[in-house]
Amino acid sequence: MSNTQTSSAGLGRIWPWLLWALVIIGVDQITKQMILSHYQYGDWTPITSFFNIVRAHNTGAAFSFLAGGSGWQRWLFVAIGAIATVLIVWQLRKHPGEKMFCLSLSSILGGAIGNVVDRLQHGYVVDFLDFYWGSSHFPAFNVADMAITLGAILLILDELLRARRAKNQSV
Repeated sequence: MSNTQTSSAGLGRIWPWLLWALVIIGVDQITKQMILSHYQYGDWTPITSFFNIVRAHNTGAAFSFLAGGSGWQRWLFVAIGAIATVLIVWQLRKHPGEKMFCLSLSSILGGAIGNVVDRLQHGYVVDFLDFYWGSSHFPAFNVADMAITLGAILLILDELLRARRAKNQSV
């Protein structure tokens, strides 16, 4: 089999995972566009006694890390997202049959690209889910952040299960 045939066969096996990432990107961008269309920065709507829909802008990373930078962090996070995309696609091509591993990586991929799109388009990430207890608010987040978190949890679970299987096989 030639390298071209091997390459296209490997790509064909990762299409379900890339499709999942595209679904996440689509849902993320649609929900963010709805917020941008209906809310001004800082507007919020109470939904329950512990949850609001809000329009927030995050120029930093998770929990607004580096948000106080002068703008350089935008390009740092875009570069990190681009590098992560290449590494994730490489891992998906390398392990297309490992379902939980690929689901976790494609969830992270979709979330990362969703937030990179925001950084490129707006210079910040649009967040809108605001959970709180009393006057203490958890940092606002979005669909992309949920996908990244889900992917990270599944990646840890996959590694724990892999280590358990390896331990049981060596006994």
